[in-house]
Amino acid sequence: MPEPDDMPPLDPPSLHPLGVDGVLIRFGAQLSEGANRAALAFRAALEADPPEGTEETATSLTSVYLRFDPTGTDHARLQAALAPLLDSRDWSRAPLPGGRRLWRVPAAFCTDLAPQLEEAAALAGLSPEDAITAICAAPLRVQTIGFAPGQPYLGELPPVWNIPRQTGLTPRVPEGALAVAIRQMVLFSVSTPTGWRHVGQTAVRLFRPEADDPFLLRPGDEVLFHPVARDEFEALRDRDASGGAVAERLG
Repeated sequence: MPEPDDMPPLDPPSLHPLGVDGVLIRFGAQLSEGANRAALAFRAALEADPPEGTEETATSLTSVYLRFDPTGTDHARLQAALAPLLDSRDWSRAPLPGGRRLWRVPAAFCTDLAPQLEEAAALAGLSPEDAITAICAAPLRVQTIGFAPGQPYLGELPPVWNIPRQTGLTPRVPEGALAVAIRQMVLFSVSTPTGWRHVGQTAVRLFRPEADDPFLLRPGDEVLFHPVARDEFEALRDRDASGGAVAERLG
């Protein structure tokens, strides 16, 4: 991941009212390291000192959504309260939130567990072996959680991985599938159809509705995959819901 001082500056953030009780703070029209960093850092600042009337906040890839109580405040007052915080710093160069974790996750990249690895590697101009090395070379940030409960969008991969989604749908990938498109990876929390190419398989269970905290990963966490053989993968899948994933604090 590039250091904050190495990133090009972003356009100024923009505020957009959403419905009767929401505000969207947008840091970029497309995904970039700076826009994602800004969204994560700004949400952490809101959580630490929420404006009056705030009910909840959430991040997307490049934006922060704030829902407020319309009986206690309104769009104009809330946007006026947000403006000084937005102007207080360059959020694209702000430190990432504290409490983040690095997850080390075993993944199998073989046969039916990675049915589209060769296709995705060819689109990236890599051999399958080099593709596996590239996917596992460095931690990938959880840029946001979305689409399905607890499902992370991870990135960004190097520019060679700016490959398109499929034009059609894969009818279903299993829970724990690892898929790639447009310099991002998705680790599927449920079994679902997808237009992303299925290039690996993990045994980690990301969505645990029975737990007090049902989502294993949080925006800002990092995930480092490491390849395992088929027999080790099967053993991890049979052993526990963590699938061999372990976490350590990032600070």
